[in-house]
Amino acid sequence: MTAVTEAATERLIRIGEVARGAGVSVRAVRYYEQQGLLIAERSPSGQRLYRQDAISRIRFFQQMYAAGLTSRRITELLPCWDSGHTDAEQRAMLRAERDRIQAKVDDLQAALDRLDEVIAITDAHP
Repeated sequence: MTAVTEAATERLIRIGEVARGAGVSVRAVRYYEQQGLLIAERSPSGQRLYRQDAISRIRFFQQMYAAGLTSRRITELLPCWDSGHTDAEQRAMLRAERDRIQAKVDDLQAALDRLDEVIAITDAHP
C-alpha cells in the first residue's frame, strides 16, 4: 500500500463506496486486497482508497469465483485483462478455463431442460 497526496485522492474512492458499487461487503473488498487482486492506496489519514475501476474488477472477480475459478487463477488472468496481451501459455490457460465453464453451462442447460420437461408434465396433469 502506498500513501497518496491530498490532490491524488480526488480520483480515488473509499472502500465503502467500492463495496456498495460492486454489491459486496467491505470485508470482501479487504479479502480481494489480501489475495493480491486489488491494490489499495492510503490517504494521509490512513484510509484505504481505490481507483474507480476497482468496482468493475470486483464484479469480474465475483463472476470468475461463481464460475469456479480460484483466487490464484484469477490472479493469473489479471495481466491478460489489464494489458490485453497474452503469451501462448496464458492463451492455453484461458481456453482451458473457457472450455471448463462451457461444460458447466452445458450441464446446467441439460438440467434446466429436464426441469422444463417435468414442469410441462405437471402443468398438463395438475
